[in-house]
Amino acid sequence: MYDFDLLAIGSGPAGQRAAVQAAKLGKRAAIVEKLRCVGGVCVDTGTIPSKTLREAVITFAGAGGRFDRRRDEPRPTAPELLGRVGAVVQREVDVIEGQLRRNDVTVLRGTAVFADPHTIVVRSEGGEQRVTSANIVIAVGTAPAPPPGAPADGLIVLTTDDILHLDRVPRTLAVVGGGVIGIEYASMFAALGVQVTIVEQRERLLEFLDGEIVDELVHQMRARNVVLRLGETVSSFALSADTPQRAVLALESGKRIVSDMAIFSAGRIAATAALDLSVAGLKADERGRLTVDASFRTEVSHIFAAGDVIGYPSLAATSSEQGRLAACAAFGVDAARMADHFPIGIYAVPEISMVGAPEHELTRSKIPYETGVARYREIARGQIVGDDSGLVKLLFHRETRRLLGVHAIGTGATELIHIGQAVLGLGAGLDYFLNTVFNYPTLAECYKVAALDASNKLRA
Repeated sequence: MYDFDLLAIGSGPAGQRAAVQAAKLGKRAAIVEKLRCVGGVCVDTGTIPSKTLREAVITFAGAGGRFDRRRDEPRPTAPELLGRVGAVVQREVDVIEGQLRRNDVTVLRGTAVFADPHTIVVRSEGGEQRVTSANIVIAVGTAPAPPPGAPADGLIVLTTDDILHLDRVPRTLAVVGGGVIGIEYASMFAALGVQVTIVEQRERLLEFLDGEIVDELVHQMRARNVVLRLGETVSSFALSADTPQRAVLALESGKRIVSDMAIFSAGRIAATAALDLSVAGLKADERGRLTVDASFRTEVSHIFAAGDVIGYPSLAATSSEQGRLAACAAFGVDAARMADHFPIGIYAVPEISMVGAPEHELTRSKIPYETGVARYREIARGQIVGDDSGLVKLLFHRETRRLLGVHAIGTGATELIHIGQAVLGLGAGLDYFLNTVFNYPTLAECYKVAALDASNKLRA
C-alpha cells in the first residue's frame, strides 16, 4: 500500500537512528532532508561544528587544562579557529551517508510537507515528489529564535547558527541568553580574551545544575573578565550610527551595553512550521513542539516525533535513542524505555557534566544524603594537565550508601561522568568506589578520593 514502511523527516540523530533501526528490522526506510548535508542541525551548525570550534579555542587559548591565553601571543583569527570545522563536518557526513547506504535507507532531498496523514510531498529545486509511508517519524529539530528588533545579519547581530561563519573575532561581545548554548559560546570567546557580557533574565545561570558547580563556573568566567547581567531583560536593540557599526542593547533596568557583536541565544523553536501539520491531524504548541506519549507516538497513531522537536532534554544522545525507540514502537518491537539517568554535558570552558540528582533536588525531596568532593588540584593527573580548579562531587544516600548523583566541572568532565553513570545505573554506590582501584595517574581517581571524603563524613 505504501512506498515505505517508515519515513523520517529530518536526518539528525533522531531521524537517522529511526530510519536505520527500521532498516535493521527488515523494513523499507527513507529520510527526507532539506539541509545541504545529512546529519541535520547536529552536523551542519550544532553539536559537531561547535565542539570542533571549542577544541580550536582551547588549542589557541593556551596549554594544558588552564586554557589561559598567553599575553604575548596574538589573538587567533576567525579563519584559524574555524579552519578544521569544515573537514570534521565532512568526515561526519561521510560516516552518516555510509551508514545509510549500507542499510539501504533512501535519502530524499528537499522540504517535506504533509499532503495527508500518510503522504509527504518533497519539494526541491528539481520539482516535487510524492511519497507515502505506513509510519512517519517527525525529527525536524529546531532553529534559533529570531533576535528582537533587528534581524540577524551574520556580521553584528548573530544567532548561534551564524557563529560558524564569522569572518573576524570581535573585541567585545554581548550574549543574550545564559542557557547552555549561550554559556558555551560566551566561555569560548572569553577564553580567547574577548570582553564578554552575558544578559540573562533569570537570577541564576543553569538552574538545573548543582549549585556548587555553577558557582565554580561563574568564578572561572569572572576570572576571564566576563560580566554577568543576571535578572536583566533586553528592552530594545539597535545598531549604532557610527562606523564601524556596533550592537546597542538597552536593558529594562536602564543599563546600556555596546559591543562589536551580539549573539542572541534566547531559546530555539521547533522547525515544524513548514510541515502543514494540520493536514496530518497534528497541532504544535506555541514554540512548534509536538506532544508524544512514552513510545514517542503523537495523537495520530502512525506518526511519531523524536528529538529536539518534542522538547526536553534536547540532547543529541537522547534524541538518537528516542528515534530508535520510536521505530521499535512503530513495528511493535519490545524495547526497554530510555534510562532515567542519562548524562548531560555542557561544552563550556571549563567543561561540565552531570548525571543523577543535584543537591537542591534531593533537599526538596527530603532524601538524606552525604557529599564527597575531589578537587583536581589534589589529583596527580590534574597537576599533569594543568587544571587546578576542576572538581568531582558525588552524592550518596546516607542510609543505603547508594550513589544518587555525580557532578563534575573541569578537563574531561563529559568523559569522566560515564563511570558514575554506570555505577548509578547498576544501583551500586559508596562501597564500590571504596573497594575499587583506579589507574594512576588518571582523573578517574577523583571517584576514589570523593568516596573517601564521603565515607569520612558518614563515619563522623
